[in-house]
Amino acid sequence: MPTTTTTRYRKLLPALLSRSLLALCMLASVPAAAGIIPDSEAWERWRPAAETRAVDVDHSSWGLLLATYLVSDHPSGINRFDYASVSAEHRALLDDYLQNLAALQVSALTHKQQQAYWVNLYNAITVKLILDNPDATSIRQIKNGVFSIGPWSRDIIEIDGVVLTLNDIEHRILRPLYEDPRVHFAVNCASLGCPNLQPVPFTADNLDQLYDAGARAFINHPRGASVDGNRLTLSSIFKWFKEDFGDSRSERLGWLAGFAEADLAAQLRGWDGRVRYEYDWDLNAP
Repeated sequence: MPTTTTTRYRKLLPALLSRSLLALCMLASVPAAAGIIPDSEAWERWRPAAETRAVDVDHSSWGLLLATYLVSDHPSGINRFDYASVSAEHRALLDDYLQNLAALQVSALTHKQQQAYWVNLYNAITVKLILDNPDATSIRQIKNGVFSIGPWSRDIIEIDGVVLTLNDIEHRILRPLYEDPRVHFAVNCASLGCPNLQPVPFTADNLDQLYDAGARAFINHPRGASVDGNRLTLSSIFKWFKEDFGDSRSERLGWLAGFAEADLAAQLRGWDGRVRYEYDWDLNAP
């Protein structure tokens, strides 16, 4: 015959299990980008930069892969990457490109060269992750442990003798060191909800042009910002990283309006209703 304590435990067990499952479900639903929000404190080790350009970075291999496999005229308005068609030769080319980037001394690059370097590195690593996991229908299926919500905290590449994760690159280097919110429209997480993977590599010369083009394309696409009657829907990017776009909601909406087409811009600047946020984690394959 069970004791009183055992009986109480058995009665409580369903509730305890239910709460545990609920907690796990909530954890699974939180995107890596939201952090369980990653540490965004600037990693000062990566701040030094050359004042003048003395080193050229060869991004041509990455450019070849983009030219060959990126579908930049998809009718959805979302650039797709044809992961399934990448040849063994081009996979090896991607591996060589990443090794070549890893061999560079980052501090020898100028401020803008560094930004282009980190963006291209992030995007190339992300493509490699999908290629290495061909059955994944979402990048979030590529786990880094039992409670992982994706691959972003995985030790993935060694740069200047330091092992980095994708979270390190985005949230400890790109965002806090360069303080340019347009970077959110440059790094790509292989998802339909993400800003477009650009059709050419980033360089010091085209950095601002591609930053602006990425912001305009995303904000003027329904997955970035859309108004339907009295409902404004924004990408969850503008919730997860709201502090990057302004100190208040009106300031943030004003920032978005700066890249929006006229009608949308007017709606964003005058918006005083509720805002909902959405994000699609399905793979950005054709």
